[in-house]
Amino acid sequence: MKRLKKYYSIIFLDILTLLMGFILSIYIKNSNQFYYYFNKLLNPFIIFAFIWLITSIVSNKYFFFFQSKKFITIIKIITCNFIALALAVTIMYLLRTTQFPRTIVFGTVIFATSVETAIQLIYLLIFTNIIEPHNNENFNIKFSKEIYELLLPRNKENKSSLSILRETKLLSHIDKKVFEFISNHIDINDKKTIFVDTSSHFNIEMLSSSNLNAIINLKRINDIRYINKFFEAVNKKLVKRGIIIGNVETKDQRKKRILKKFPPIINYLYYSIDFIFKRVFPKFNLTKKFYFYITKGQNRVISKAETFGRLISCGFRIIDDKEINGLLYFVAVKETDPLYPKEPTYGALIKLKRIGKNGKIIKVYKFRTMHPFAEFLQEFIYQKEGLDTGGKFKNDFRITTLGRLMRKLWIDELPMLINLIKGDLKLVGVRPISKQYFELYPPEMQKRRIKYKPGLIPPFYADLPKTLDEIIESEKKYLDQYDKNPFLTDLKYFFIAIFNIIFKKARSK
Repeated sequence: MKRLKKYYSIIFLDILTLLMGFILSIYIKNSNQFYYYFNKLLNPFIIFAFIWLITSIVSNKYFFFFQSKKFITIIKIITCNFIALALAVTIMYLLRTTQFPRTIVFGTVIFATSVETAIQLIYLLIFTNIIEPHNNENFNIKFSKEIYELLLPRNKENKSSLSILRETKLLSHIDKKVFEFISNHIDINDKKTIFVDTSSHFNIEMLSSSNLNAIINLKRINDIRYINKFFEAVNKKLVKRGIIIGNVETKDQRKKRILKKFPPIINYLYYSIDFIFKRVFPKFNLTKKFYFYITKGQNRVISKAETFGRLISCGFRIIDDKEINGLLYFVAVKETDPLYPKEPTYGALIKLKRIGKNGKIIKVYKFRTMHPFAEFLQEFIYQKEGLDTGGKFKNDFRITTLGRLMRKLWIDELPMLINLIKGDLKLVGVRPISKQYFELYPPEMQKRRIKYKPGLIPPFYADLPKTLDEIIESEKKYLDQYDKNPFLTDLKYFFIAIFNIIFKKARSK
């Protein structure tokens, strides 16, 4: 009975959508004579709607909406609608029942088809697993009774993790490459190693065992509602230097998969909807509650930078990562207790902690150009990649695509004018830098640097140094001149920097 009601509801909404397209097409064609055209074309429209309805029923279009696990349903809906259009136009032409304007005919069909396609896309996106990365049983592991047993106390025989895995058949769900990657970092036979497949931090907290050497979670963190709480719970269960191994489908992996999975044009349309709903919506207060109410936090879009940043903020250090079968597997070791960050960089306007005059921490305003939690990755990026030309980090995957464009156009630094007005910065001066970057300076330069107020325009844009040593030397030269004549030094550096920015295209990477 429920299915029958749903079937009739879809038919009603379909005809209503067709009527809305008909009305909208008449209004766009001639709004001044709307009622005249509506009355004149109403009877032909009824014939057209009847043909549309019969064609849809015969072709089982309304049952396509129940087939929620295959993208091909959208193609079927589009095909069915244009078959109905062709039949209706042919029949009306043969019977000479109307002179239905082509713009209204096609406008009506295009509107109805577009609405149906959009509804089906959104339905597939929100309520189904169509965009899950893997369809085979190796990667669709449900939280079963067997997995739940891993969360219970060890049995009297004190069996190892490997024995339990064999007994519960969980091992068969792990890809060979994944198993090899895991085995390279932990002792599988260690009875203080636990495998879980859960998205709930409560399941981790309920583990009877503490002081574990390793926790391996087979669930993607994309499906974890409270990611930081999950990592924090794992942190508490591990010994010092204990290991967490997990996986994530990164933003770039997801984009690559979606663009490859669907036909051209449709793939970018689908990717855009997916990105907005599952990447942008969770980040803003206005849409966040709605998003999590609808999705329960499932299948979220997460970047590599955000994943690693969250791990580091929860007291872990990344020691290895590898892409396997479209997922990024990571290994992290517990080093400290969680930091419990209160102000992660989520919004468009962010406040970054920087070293100010006398070593005071100031909050510098900027438009966000990096992924959330990127501020925790500075040491990781430096150790792995080092510095690039100009003193910036090499291969900095923390920066978003839009962020790179904003940096080239100086848009990201416009909010720093607030700091200039507040008095945290002056117009020209040494760059306000983070604690991690500050620690790369020699001790004598650190002591000298904090004697001065940082500047909005640093000497970097006047001298254009390429290495960290050259940057330090450039700042030292500026401070030497500033000590002798502050006003003239700032004035000279200001005009040289402006000249280099305009004519030499000096930019921040």
